[in-house]
Amino acid sequence: MSDVRVIIQRDSEREERVVTTGTTAADLFAGERSIIAARVGGELRDLSYVLADGEEVEGVEISSEDGLNILRHSTAHVMAQAVQELFPEAKLGIGPPVKDGFYYDFDVEKPFTPEDLKAIEKKMQEIQKRGQRFARRVVTDEAAREELAAEPYKLELIGLKGSASSDDGADVEVGAGELTIYDNLDAKTGDLCWKDLCRGPHLPTTRNIPAFKLMRNAAAYWRGSEKNPMLQRIYGTAWPSKDELKAYLDFLAEAEKRDHRKLGNELDLFSIPEQIGSGLAVFHPKGGIIRRVMEDYSRRRHEEEGYEFVYTPHATKGKLFETSGHLDWYAEGMYPPMQLDEGVDYYLKPMNCPMHNLIFDARGRSYRELPLRLFEFGTVYRYEKSGVVHGLTRARGFTQDDAHIYCTREQMSDELDKTLTFVLGLLRDYGLTDFYLELSTKDPEKFVGSDEVWEEATETLRQVAEKQGLPLVPDPGGAAFYGPKISVQTKDAIGRTWQMSTIQLDFNLPERFDLEYTSADGSKQRPVMIHRALFGSIERFFAVLLEHYAGAFPAWLAPVQAIGIPIGDGHVDYLEKFAAAAKRKGLRVEVDSSSDRMQKKIRNAQKQKVPFMVIAGDEDMANNAVSFRYRDGSQENGIPFDDAIAKIAQVVEERAQV
Repeated sequence: MSDVRVIIQRDSEREERVVTTGTTAADLFAGERSIIAARVGGELRDLSYVLADGEEVEGVEISSEDGLNILRHSTAHVMAQAVQELFPEAKLGIGPPVKDGFYYDFDVEKPFTPEDLKAIEKKMQEIQKRGQRFARRVVTDEAAREELAAEPYKLELIGLKGSASSDDGADVEVGAGELTIYDNLDAKTGDLCWKDLCRGPHLPTTRNIPAFKLMRNAAAYWRGSEKNPMLQRIYGTAWPSKDELKAYLDFLAEAEKRDHRKLGNELDLFSIPEQIGSGLAVFHPKGGIIRRVMEDYSRRRHEEEGYEFVYTPHATKGKLFETSGHLDWYAEGMYPPMQLDEGVDYYLKPMNCPMHNLIFDARGRSYRELPLRLFEFGTVYRYEKSGVVHGLTRARGFTQDDAHIYCTREQMSDELDKTLTFVLGLLRDYGLTDFYLELSTKDPEKFVGSDEVWEEATETLRQVAEKQGLPLVPDPGGAAFYGPKISVQTKDAIGRTWQMSTIQLDFNLPERFDLEYTSADGSKQRPVMIHRALFGSIERFFAVLLEHYAGAFPAWLAPVQAIGIPIGDGHVDYLEKFAAAAKRKGLRVEVDSSSDRMQKKIRNAQKQKVPFMVIAGDEDMANNAVSFRYRDGSQENGIPFDDAIAKIAQVVEERAQV
């Protein structure tokens, strides 16, 4: 047998090795149990791949991003096999890996029940233990159609070869090249147990699936289109170890406790009434307090930074959005037009920027006025599809803390630097501290303006972002049609990442609106426009903070900062005097004078996550003092009356958590 030369890549090290013809990637990494696939010449391959002379090979660890995707997609195949063993009439859709898991779509007569999911999971465990081999087989289009004649959705996918999309997961089934079917083969006999159209790669055997769990099922349109049949989707998750699976399930349980929709109801903060419509929230009095405090603090800080406040209407003639380009590029995200004034189209505004441009253009502007920073809490409306609307984090009506800064080309870099520094500082004031930045660049199919302008804007943003000393992650093609942007990404208390503020540099809208200012030499010049939303939207930021703090807001944001709890009826008046004195200091203090026993009042206050419980009994009254009980159950006794108020005020002033 002749020898072949291969190069093994491990991190930055390269090792040349001579092996016999017929050597597989599995042979190369024998004994390395964490290697479940290989990257050969940049392409992912099964470990059964036979190596050719001169090829560069890198092992794929199961815990890497590619490794997790292979693990999860292989588990999706096992799930689909289990479904068809239990429900032989089920027709197969698509089963791609997704963040933290996988799903598979099925056409079945009846929706799956929780009992069905238990049975499917049990059957998957049996298949996993059998150690069936995943075997790749190249087929012609004709042969694939013949083999899969009973699978109508697979037949449709075969026709997509070369144009399959990652948006609906079709690209995990068919690519631009050859068609392949993966067979699940009996470990002992090699007999065919099940098969599926798939690009691969896969794990060597089902025994290489360490830990998995089915999560839930839902209805989903075939390939995401409302014009297509409704299928049943089963979601699952798979991990490299049982410990990692347990940690993930524990994380989900904690996230569920923090769900802003659940907390919003429990704490009486907001609701989304069916009578109003999906994605349209109303804030209750307690939620209104939190929102007002958020807005008031933001207003004060913006005033300190030289912003000027403007107000714009909620609806406008469609011509404005023709000028801005939104009707060309963003119409699908807008509410349909209303025809008024003898057939004139009016739209609910999805953005504030076109109206701010009209304010800039309302009169002549001088270079002496620049930078001009216009700020608005502007409510906008976006027609999100019902399937993506989610509480306050993905709403159809929301209020942006929107600013548009008009400056000269020379001021642009410094203004961006100041803006990003201000944004990060204000987010830290609300208790978020773990950030990285994302730089979104031009979508080559969806942009206005010249390549040169985009390159200048992108490089300017890159330099500004790098000054902050935070990690900078590229987001190719993620920019809006009018300019690149920096997105501030933050991690919450349980490690989830949220997109917060965005800063966009725009040379194009000033051009489209023909905005001008008079320069020092008397010539007319075009301003640069910076779009900046700090919270993104108040509703979404409210939801993020609610989940970050699990409802236990720091005292400055809490709707009730302290609640008086009398030991007996004779102590109510004393605590009422305490509350009145605290209110004169601007504090939000209530007294529970209900007929409930003291311990129940404490439990009620804990459920409402009130920062300070102010308790008073005979001894406290005799000493002109009170006792503090905190949310964690700890207590501080005998605090002088005035000192107690001063302490609450100090915690509020410092925006500290207690």
